Amino acid sequence: MTTQTHHVDHELIQAASQVARTRCRGDNHTMAAAARAQDGRIVTAVNAYHFTGGPCAELVLIGAAATLGAYELDTIVAVGDRDRGVVPPCGRCRQVLVDYFPALKVIVGTGDRLRTVAITDLLPKSYIWADHQLDTEQTEPLSTR
Repeated sequence: MTTQTHHVDHELIQAASQVARTRCRGDNHTMAAAARAQDGRIVTAVNAYHFTGGPCAELVLIGAAATLGAYELDTIVAVGDRDRGVVPPCGRCRQVLVDYFPALKVIVGTGDRLRTVAITDLLPKSYIWADHQLDTEQTEPLSTR
């Protein structure tokens, strides 16, 4: 695990906090996320809570970014409603984020202990889905074996 930290993008925290204050209402939307795309755009989203689990704000953000054509994200942060501040991604989100964006940076911590770390630092020795897929161009189909 590396210990290198990166500059904290306070503009992202402010964007997520603004969305949490203005768009999170009731129990259906309790978290907001903001990410900076590599082209500089900021994308925001809220979670969609449901008793079956529902997607977290970070996962909704991946889809929102794609609809905007922002396929490469640089840094992400999640913020809780009711001024709960920065909340680290859950395990499922960590796995999805590392699979989609292996070089992604994530803002974590609270107060004056905010820091930006690599997603791989939050999921050390992780299972990288792409590393375990068959190379379909060089492998014959299983049905012909």
